[in-house]
Amino acid sequence: MDFSTDDSPGYLINHLARLFAAGLQARIKPLGLTTGVFPVMLCLWQKDGLTQKELVAQVGIEQATMANTLARMERDGLIQRLADPDDGRIRRNWLSEKGRALQAPAIEAAMAENDAGLAQFTQQERDTLVALMRKAITSYGW
Repeated sequence: MDFSTDDSPGYLINHLARLFAAGLQARIKPLGLTTGVFPVMLCLWQKDGLTQKELVAQVGIEQATMANTLARMERDGLIQRLADPDDGRIRRNWLSEKGRALQAPAIEAAMAENDAGLAQFTQQERDTLVALMRKAITSYGW
């Protein structure tokens, strides 16, 4: 059985994801963000006050990894973790002023990285690529 990384969708997608992550990391590092924190920030920018459980479901990482990520984010002043007013057993994650202020520059950095990575694509090719990636992701039940 022959295997070629040049013809393997899984290998190529993984390689491209690593390239995008490295490029994004270089762009957001000056903001004090990392690629591990970025997906959580995106969720909280869309809907602040999510629980750890809700973030795990949305980001798709392990509970322990999310717990460590949230602890680092709190340490770095990006979020505040406060008890839910209706159920003290639940802690909600709220963006701090610092965390909210990073939204525009971080999104700008991500969009710049998308543009750089797809610079050789026409708009139609970009749209097709995104549609195909969404289709593949739904194959995994997301």
